[in-house]
Amino acid sequence: MACYVYVLGTEGARNPRTYVGWTTDLDDRLARHNAGKGAKSTRGRAWILLYAERYQTRTDAMSREWHLKRDRDFRKTLRLSGS
Repeated sequence: MACYVYVLGTEGARNPRTYVGWTTDLDDRLARHNAGKGAKSTRGRAWILLYAERYQTRTDAMSREWHLKRDRDFRKTLRLSGS
């Protein structure tokens, strides 16, 4: 089963935010985040998909997620280009 690593973005009242996660169904996961059923840090915001990568294994996806969560410069470039 294919797994995806994704970066979500939103514009807050004071500053834009990003969120990095992994899933097997991008559309369902985005809908859950926007319905307030995602991670606690994503609740109460309207999210859009900024970026996604496909992986063959869960292990590979989780490893990439770990690296993207720590790559603030990459997420900042997504946020700026998505604005």
